[in-house]
Amino acid sequence: MASKLRAFWNHPIGPKTVHFWAPTFKWGISIANIADFSKPPDMISYPQQIAVMATGLIWARYSTVITPKNWNLVSVNLAMAGTGIYQLSRKLREDYSSEEAVAKE
Repeated sequence: MASKLRAFWNHPIGPKTVHFWAPTFKWGISIANIADFSKPPDMISYPQQIAVMATGLIWARYSTVITPKNWNLVSVNLAMAGTGIYQLSRKLREDYSSEEAVAKE
């Protein structure tokens, strides 16, 4: 067990590096976005969610081509992209279904 812990500690993307901590703290953005799922869609910001989605997509791709592969970075960016896409879909449904309801009246 000690040898596995030592290997993890000394790994190029282990806890002694920014490559470990940056994606670990980046999970906070995805968790906050998940917490916002309960907010009404009219409170969702297009620019914010586009930024979250784009950041997730761009960096998920980048994190698959760097060496060493950082699977924590890949997963957090996929989570960011997924939550951003979901929030944008909620906002779009709200905006367009509201416009259709107003147009029918």
